Amino acid sequence: MNRRDFSRLAGLGAGAMFLPIHMRGNPVPLDQYSPGMDIILKKELADTALEASKSVGATYADVRIGRYLNQFVVTREDKVQNVVNTESFGTGIRVIVDGTWGFAATNDVTKEGIAKAAKQAAAIAKANAKYQEEPVKLVPVKGVGEVSWKAPITKNAFEVPVKDKVEMLLDANAKAMEAGANYISNFLFLVNEQKYFASTDGSYIDQDVHRIWPNFNITCIDPESGKFVNRQALSSPMGMGFEYLDGLVSEKYESPVGMTLYKKSYDLVEDAVNAAKQAKGSLTAKSVDPGKYTLVLDPSHLWLTIHESVGHPLELDRVLGYEANYAGTSFATLDKWETKSFEYGSKLVNLVADKTQKHSLGEVGYDDEGVPTKEWDLVKDGILVNYQAIRDQAHIIGEEASHGCCYADSWNSVQFQRMPNVSLSPGKTPLSVPDMIKDVEKGIYIIGDGSFSIDQQRYNFQFGGQAFFEIKNGEIVGALRDVAYQSNTQEFWNSCSAICDESDYRLGGSFFDGKGQPGQISSVSHGSSTSRFDNVNVINTERKI
Repeated sequence: MNRRDFSRLAGLGAGAMFLPIHMRGNPVPLDQYSPGMDIILKKELADTALEASKSVGATYADVRIGRYLNQFVVTREDKVQNVVNTESFGTGIRVIVDGTWGFAATNDVTKEGIAKAAKQAAAIAKANAKYQEEPVKLVPVKGVGEVSWKAPITKNAFEVPVKDKVEMLLDANAKAMEAGANYISNFLFLVNEQKYFASTDGSYIDQDVHRIWPNFNITCIDPESGKFVNRQALSSPMGMGFEYLDGLVSEKYESPVGMTLYKKSYDLVEDAVNAAKQAKGSLTAKSVDPGKYTLVLDPSHLWLTIHESVGHPLELDRVLGYEANYAGTSFATLDKWETKSFEYGSKLVNLVADKTQKHSLGEVGYDDEGVPTKEWDLVKDGILVNYQAIRDQAHIIGEEASHGCCYADSWNSVQFQRMPNVSLSPGKTPLSVPDMIKDVEKGIYIIGDGSFSIDQQRYNFQFGGQAFFEIKNGEIVGALRDVAYQSNTQEFWNSCSAICDESDYRLGGSFFDGKGQPGQISSVSHGSSTSRFDNVNVINTERKI
C-alpha cells in the first residue's frame, strides 16, 4: 500500500493527512537486537554515545535507542486490501555544544556507529552556534538511574494471528452490509514503541509502549435521489493491547437515543451493524434548520473540539510563534496568561493536561527527555493558568520543571514539545445525560466526530459530527442531518453550562496528530463527560446535487 492510499484510509484521524510513516528501516539482526535486547548492551551503547558527546565538548547529551513496530490490516467489503508490517530500528543523539542544540541519527547500532553519530551531532551544534542569539536554558531534571516502564496491557496485539484480525474485520463488514451498508472499509492500526533513553543527567530508562485503533467507514446510498451518508466508527484509539477487542471485558452503555457507546472495551461487529442502520436511517432524517441551538455534545464528539481549540493553542511553542505548521500559531498569547484572569471558559470548565492516565494514548512513565510524566492544570475554573512546556521552554513561563511532554515519533526524529492528553474534567455534582437534556428547549445532541476547520490562530472554528438528534422541550424527537456548528474558542467554552459527572467520562483521541517540519505524528487522548453549550450557531451543510 502506498503512502497516498494509506493517508486516505487513515484520514479518520486528526492530522492523518500529514502522516510520515516510518516504513523504511534497517534490517534488525534479531540475535542481537531482539525485543528482549539485553539491558546491559543497551546501557553500554548509550554510554558510548554519552562519552563520545562529552569528548567533543557537549555540556549535555541524551540518546534514544528505539525499535518501532507498526501493523496495519485493511479490508473492504469481502476483500483484504492490505496487511502491512513495518519495523524501524536505530539511534538518535541530541547534544548541547556552545549553548546550541545539535542532533544526529544512525541505523548503525554499534559502538562505532553511535560514536560517529554523537560527533556528527556535536559538529552540527557547533555550526549552528554562530546563529544562536542566546544559549539553550534547560530546567533541571533529576536523574532516575536505571528504571523501566511498560504499558499496562494484558494481551499483546502483535502476537494475535493476522488471520484472526482479518476474520474479525471481514465479519464486521459482512454484518454491516446485511444491515444496509452499501460500502464499508474496515481497518486495524497497531503500534509498539520499544524505547531506551539515557542522558548525562544520570537516567537510563527502558519503556515499552502499545497503542491500538480499530476503525471503519460506512457508506449508505439512496438510489432514487443519489444522496449518500458516510458514518465512521465510534471506537476510540487507546493505549491498550488486544484486550480492547477480545470481548472479555465489556464497558459500554446505551445512549438516550439507543446508540451503544464504548469506554475501555469495543465491539467492532456491534458498532458496524449499528452504524449501518443509523446511516441508512439518516438518509431520510430531517435536514437541520440553521440558527442558534443548545448543543449536548457526547465525548465521542467533544474530544476533537478539545484537541483543536485547547490542546493545540496551549502548546507553548505555538504560543511563542516557534511553531506554525498545521494550522498556525495561537490566540492564547502570554499577555492573556499573565493577567491571571483571562476567561478561557465558564467557571465549570477545568481543562487538564495529563501524561499518566491509564490506557490513554499519551500514557508513558517518562517523556523523551527522561522527565517523569505528570498531570497539571491548563484552565482552572475557566481561567487560563498554564501551557504545555518542555525543558528548554519552561523557564519562559517561570516554571522550575518541565511538564514532561517531549516526544519524537522515531529514533531518527528529534524530540520536541508535543501535546499531552488534554481533557475536560467531569462535573462535580451527579448529572446524567437524560437529566441534562430535560432543561433543553431547542437543542441538538451530537455523537461522533466529523469534518472540521479552524483558523490560523486556533480561534474561529467549525465542527461536524457523525449522528445528530433534535431536542425539543426536554425530549429527543428525532434524527437530524447536515449539521455543523460555528463558534470561536473563547465564546464556545464560555457557553458551557453543564457537564455530566464522572460516570459518563470517556476517552476519545487522535492516533495520527501532525506537527512540526519535517512533520512528525503522535497519539493523544482527550477525555470528557457529555457537556452542554448554550446559544451556539448551527449551519446546514447539505450537499446540493
